[in-house]
Amino acid sequence: MTSPATLSGVSEPDPLRASGSSTPGQSVEIAPSAPARVVVLASGTGTLLRSLLDAAAGDFPARIVAVGTDRECAALDIAAGAELPSYTARLADYESREQWDAAITEATAVHRPDLVVSAGFMKILGPRFLSQFLGRVINTHPALLPSFPGAHAVPEALAHGVKVTGCTVHLVDAGMDTGPILAQQPVPVHEDDDEASLHERIKVVERALLVDVLAAVATRGLTWNGRRASIK
Repeated sequence: MTSPATLSGVSEPDPLRASGSSTPGQSVEIAPSAPARVVVLASGTGTLLRSLLDAAAGDFPARIVAVGTDRECAALDIAAGAELPSYTARLADYESREQWDAAITEATAVHRPDLVVSAGFMKILGPRFLSQFLGRVINTHPALLPSFPGAHAVPEALAHGVKVTGCTVHLVDAGMDTGPILAQQPVPVHEDDDEASLHERIKVVERALLVDVLAAVATRGLTWNGRRASIK
């Protein structure tokens, strides 16, 4: 039996807002929307969420309006502490991935986001979600894409002996870490690095880069044309 997404602190539903019918191979333009309404998706400790909330507490062109997760996690506690609405859509609660895709799309659309940030969200978003929020879903990755996509970017960088890795902020498409790149920042690899030490240094840079990119997109908008995306 299919279960709906669990909603917490949600006001009355608003109509779903379509985002256009373009495909990633076509040109997509996202207008500035400051102050942008942002939904954050998370699966874990919520460190990126915390960084965004800290930034939004000041003079910032975006505000977090809700937090969505695919499991019980610390990000929900952070949302509760910030008095933000939250929702959880567990893949195991649905008979198919398509039903899960529909549920998380609808639960997100309730909050009328201008942008969605995938902040350590450990599920690949489905076609309905990506169509609904085309060109509006931003992800971070702890490597300089297209090198080392996937969940093991940091240990793979160490295993390959690279001297420089880093982090990437990119738009989300149907692949795994294949969306067009918005910004990157390098992080040197030290001779004595292990996975934990390298990942921690990447996270520091990643948090700052995400805040900067979100502010820029909210203020200036972006364009997505094929494999390329740029902030206006």
